[in-house]
Amino acid sequence: MQFLWDWFRWLNETTGINLTIFYNAFDRGRFASGFLMTVKLSAACIVLSVLIGIAGAWLQGSRLRVTRNIVYWYIQFFRNTPPLVQLYFFYFGVGTLLTTTDAAGATSPLVGNIAWAIISLSFFAGAFNVEIFRSGVEAVPRTTIEAAESLGFSRLRTYLYIVFPLAFRISLPALNNNLVNLVKTTTLAYAIAVPEMLYMSSQIWSDELNVPEMMNVLLVCYFVLVGVLVYVMHRWERAIRVPGFGV
Repeated sequence: MQFLWDWFRWLNETTGINLTIFYNAFDRGRFASGFLMTVKLSAACIVLSVLIGIAGAWLQGSRLRVTRNIVYWYIQFFRNTPPLVQLYFFYFGVGTLLTTTDAAGATSPLVGNIAWAIISLSFFAGAFNVEIFRSGVEAVPRTTIEAAESLGFSRLRTYLYIVFPLAFRISLPALNNNLVNLVKTTTLAYAIAVPEMLYMSSQIWSDELNVPEMMNVLLVCYFVLVGVLVYVMHRWERAIRVPGFGV
């Protein structure tokens, strides 16, 4: 790899294209840690938002009006407010109320910026996932549900073993789009100093004055990251497709 690093150093000396993340070990480490943080942040938010969507779609069919109203207003709040405002609300609003005091009397937050980013972005994407899964549940034929009930399945078992597996297949294309948007939205974590890829890149271009180069690197990295997610989701969609359900 040293030959490759030396080539990028030569490229900078001859053309002025300053990609320090390749020939400078310190910058390379900073960018790699930012990329890894983006991957971890995206993975955590994807898993949590999908779980929120599954639970929310189930609770929307609750017999209790209070439960249905809670889910309804949760969806309205997170779908109709900007995700950056939500991030600030959790980090600066709720976060300042959740503090602890050490023996010296100094206060520190109970929840860090990374955790708040995961919570906020998961709730944001989860609100859309609830509606995505709800549309999938409603697309399952009523006769299928009646058949499960006639076999003695409870409402929960009918949802988990019959309705949701079919609804998931129907919802997968829309879910794919929402998860792609979620990965791109993780860049907002920059606003509360989460050391993800955009944040670390800004540190590098502030030190090295190579803004155009880092902007292009960021574009390529996100293109590859999102492309991998789309490829995996499309392969998964084809693998679990059931004839007669979904497109």
